[in-house]
Amino acid sequence: MLDPLVCQQARLSRDSRFDGLFFIAVKSTGIYCRTICPAKSPAEHQVSYFSCAAAAAAAGYRPCLRCRPDSAPQSPAWLGVETSVRRALKLIAEGALVHGDQAALASRLGMSERYLRKLFQQHLGVAPKQYALYQQVLLAKQLLHQSQLPVHQIAALSGFHSIRRFNDAFKQQLLLNPSQIRRKKMTGHSSVIELQLSYRPPLNWQAQLDFWRQRTLDGMEWVKGDAYGRTFSWPTPQGIVHGWFELSPIKEGVMLLKLHWPSQQELASVLQRIRQLADLDANMSQIEQQLAPVFGDFLEPGLRLPGLWSPFEAAIRAILGQQVSVQGARTQLNRLLTALAEPLAEDPEKKLFPTPEAITQNELLMLKVPQARRDTLKQLAATVIAEPQSTPDDWLKLKGIGPWTVAYSKMRGLADPDIWLGGDLGVQKALKRHGELTPEQLAPWRSYATFQLWFSLSRPAVTEVIK
Repeated sequence: MLDPLVCQQARLSRDSRFDGLFFIAVKSTGIYCRTICPAKSPAEHQVSYFSCAAAAAAAGYRPCLRCRPDSAPQSPAWLGVETSVRRALKLIAEGALVHGDQAALASRLGMSERYLRKLFQQHLGVAPKQYALYQQVLLAKQLLHQSQLPVHQIAALSGFHSIRRFNDAFKQQLLLNPSQIRRKKMTGHSSVIELQLSYRPPLNWQAQLDFWRQRTLDGMEWVKGDAYGRTFSWPTPQGIVHGWFELSPIKEGVMLLKLHWPSQQELASVLQRIRQLADLDANMSQIEQQLAPVFGDFLEPGLRLPGLWSPFEAAIRAILGQQVSVQGARTQLNRLLTALAEPLAEDPEKKLFPTPEAITQNELLMLKVPQARRDTLKQLAATVIAEPQSTPDDWLKLKGIGPWTVAYSKMRGLADPDIWLGGDLGVQKALKRHGELTPEQLAPWRSYATFQLWFSLSRPAVTEVIK
């Protein structure tokens, strides 16, 4: 349940750390806003608080055109309450109710449709379909505000199969017409979509860039100035789409995304993966509140999880990173890319991470590693081909893949927040500096604690230890 006193304080202070954790509905105007809205704050008796935008809309409120709730960070306050709800929201963000129906979603969650509806009503105040439709409409609104794409393309990218369905849903859900959003004239066409992605401060972007920079692979990733970019492959109902993106900060709380997405397929799932890779939805205030008593003055504010595109890529990197330095692993991975990476069709200088098929069909002799490690790579690739829905936990049965590789794949490939790499040499070295520290103290944010320990190795050793 939302605490009205906390909500009131966050609203009146326009605290960006609460952005997206809840929404404020103004009874007199029929509009709902973000906590950071620049409009004059109404009296407390004139407002109501909602845990998500869809619930505010279901109560009859329309989104504010000044603060644009469609741009708010995700991961609202209730997200940690119910694991099943969190899993359902992740699947919906990946397009489960665009490409499938509610029955299939309930089946993937291992529950009945009735129980799924009950959970959504309890935690969000809306049905799963209504929530999913509203997310589609909010994405369309964001694209109308920020891009120069034609309306029919925005409809397709938002998961609508016809412009009529798009217009009806937009009017029904937002109580607005698309023309009321896009009042400026279009100025040409670009193959690159530019969007602003919001997050809740703090964010130590430089630390993330440094981590990625040390591990970038030639032609596939790049760090230029304050921007991180990479190529990717993404499955859609019409086939694999290859593209690239670049992220850079605009101002506190806002990142600029440049996205090359050469497809008319639904876009929300790709945007969600990019947010996950940069860990933009993390509630750092909550995480650091728990870690601070353990790390004290040694806590580095805003340190997030620098992710990878997929668990498969993370596992390949982990296998080739076993018992070697970061630079040694990077050298082997670049050899793999030189031999097996396909160029991006629109920009041949950019490369795509090797596919499982390419790895299984090659002897991998370009890798200067023991034959057993080559065999592990090929077994992993074959497993991913045969069992596309397999998870890192399933790969533990493969020879050559141990708990460290599985944990690393989950932490960087799935953004799992509670992974403890206690066997990692870097973590063990850092622990010697920090005195007695137990994993139990750090749950459920052990992934963030792991990165705090890694980061501490870049600072001079001190005599004081963490209590």
